[in-house]
Amino acid sequence: MDKKNTVLVVDDESANIIALTGILNPDYEIFVAKNGLDAIMVAKEDLPDVILLDVLMPEMDGYEVIAELKKTEATKSIPVIFITGLDGSNAEKKGLTLGAADYIPKPFITDIVKLRVRNQVSLVNHMRALNEKTEALLERTEKLLRLQNSMMSVLANMVENRDKLTGKHAEQTSKNMKVLLNAMTKRGVYADEMSNWNIDVMVSSSRLHDIGKIVVSDVILNKPGKLTKGEYSDMQKRALEGEAIIGSIITESGDDEFMQNAKLCAGSHHEKWDGSGYPRGLKGTDIPLHGRVMALVDVYDALVSERPYKPPFTHERAVEIITEGKGNHFDPQIVDVFLDIHELFEAE
Repeated sequence: MDKKNTVLVVDDESANIIALTGILNPDYEIFVAKNGLDAIMVAKEDLPDVILLDVLMPEMDGYEVIAELKKTEATKSIPVIFITGLDGSNAEKKGLTLGAADYIPKPFITDIVKLRVRNQVSLVNHMRALNEKTEALLERTEKLLRLQNSMMSVLANMVENRDKLTGKHAEQTSKNMKVLLNAMTKRGVYADEMSNWNIDVMVSSSRLHDIGKIVVSDVILNKPGKLTKGEYSDMQKRALEGEAIIGSIITESGDDEFMQNAKLCAGSHHEKWDGSGYPRGLKGTDIPLHGRVMALVDVYDALVSERPYKPPFTHERAVEIITEGKGNHFDPQIVDVFLDIHELFEAE
């Protein structure tokens, strides 16, 4: 059996309580209070779906009661229907101004009471059902995001396990990506282009920027010395291969913001501002913003990390190299933001 909706009837006259209880009792569970203080106590303890509240009561009138109910988070959204014998629009206007949902005049007309209570109960039930659906949707969305992040972590770790030279590169670049994007947002840099970005999704998807390494030979990937011209050419293919891998995932699973971000990062983070990068030789703002941001955090981590062919550079030296790359390797505006907050990269 479905649980009945609840109604709190507040009136200092027993005759009115008996009358309203008789009208509503077959359809609702009824709570009763005969003064304002009791009404507030019952409302907070039992959280009725609707409150029928008399205006004229001794000590604490209905206006004072509703004002108190609206101050409390748990009770402020409970619809209040004023019941009154007062004649005039001023009383009704005052009640509505304080947040009353409706008015029922005395003497009571059974059908009017039922209809007005039913209307408010219907709204409450509709909002409750909507909130439950929203919560369920949010829960499913959170589960999907956790699954998505877990899958991306596994894929990123697969790349790093093959590439013995880069360590926790994907993890570290994603941390620095978040720092840089937050700083850009705060300063309004590329605000229009980033207005619809979800920073957390962007950061998570950036972990796949090197997924193209999956198709690169282990010999090349883990070579401790300098690459030959042919080996370097093969290494460069990872950008297009990564873009293609993510593109195939999009084809199979459908387009979404996460995978599009990952695709743009993978395919464009080796492009350079002056057009000398790869795989397409894009120049300036023709390079997707995703790739321009990724380029800086990718290079920074490579500079400060140890590799068999070089020791780790100091943070200060890495900042100098990125500064030197302003306007040729890197987007000048992004470099300016980095220079403002580079200590945060060192902290990460």
